[in-house]
Amino acid sequence: MRVSNETKVGALTVIAVTLIILGFNFLRGKTIFKSGTFIYAKYTDTKGLIVSNPVFVNGFQVGAVFEIENIKDNLSEIVVSIKMNDVYKIPKNSVATIQENPLGTNSISIVLGKSPNYLKNGDTVNTAPATSLLGDFMNTLSPLGEQIKNTISSLERVLGNVNNVLDEDNKANFKTILANLATTTEKLDNSMASIQSMVEKENGSIAQSFENVNSFTKNLNENNKKINNIINNLDSTSQSLKDANLYKTIKDVQAALSGITLTLQKVNTGNGTAAKLMNDPKVYLELENTLKSVNTLVDDIKVHPKRYISISVFGKKDNSKPLSKPLADTILHD
Repeated sequence: MRVSNETKVGALTVIAVTLIILGFNFLRGKTIFKSGTFIYAKYTDTKGLIVSNPVFVNGFQVGAVFEIENIKDNLSEIVVSIKMNDVYKIPKNSVATIQENPLGTNSISIVLGKSPNYLKNGDTVNTAPATSLLGDFMNTLSPLGEQIKNTISSLERVLGNVNNVLDEDNKANFKTILANLATTTEKLDNSMASIQSMVEKENGSIAQSFENVNSFTKNLNENNKKINNIINNLDSTSQSLKDANLYKTIKDVQAALSGITLTLQKVNTGNGTAAKLMNDPKVYLELENTLKSVNTLVDDIKVHPKRYISISVFGKKDNSKPLSKPLADTILHD
């Protein structure tokens, strides 16, 4: 049987087109005959995921997206077929999430769970909302932006209140306050300069005070021996006082003072001759009269000695009248 050239060309063309289609699908990760291990993931938004996008577990590529199919007409549920490169032990409670990459290719990342049971061919893995670096960044900035917005609003209210409060009079007062603050700052600078001069190493008063303290301590150190001698002398004096039985001496003095006090009490109460001499006016008058009579007798003897002494040398006996009171120059004065 002879085959025409046209038939050969047509057959070759069909074979070539078939090979091209198969090669293109193979490069996209698809094969005409669906063989191998497949698992499925359901999403409400695939975030631009396409066929042949890689699937990772802990950063290791375990497969690729094989097919993306819409289940419902309203596009609320989309199923992604994942062809695994080999048979892997992926726990059933693992979660598959879509990782967006604005600078590269999107991918699916499977976070392994801890279930003792593993996914089998044809099982559906759990999914979580799609995430992305930009989305996470915007989610992080969203509360911060809200806080900044609230802060700006509060700042606007504060500035409005400040503008309402700062009328012309208050502005003038505020200027006065600033001027006073400037004066206070200048005085504070002067005070700091004074303090600095006080603490100068050579001429400052504080430095001189420390120098005086150092001199005093130096003198103490140099006279340490003398101070020790003084302390020893004080100890010796204290010991001598202790040995002198000062307590007994004080008790004796107290007893003597008690006796004197008792004597004075008896004198004051009128008991005894001394008390009568000091307290009885009659005795005093009699004693005064006696002294006066004695003075009178002595004066009379001085004036009329012949009356009391009979010696012929003086002539006859003096028979004149005796004195009745002492002479003026012998009278006792109080």
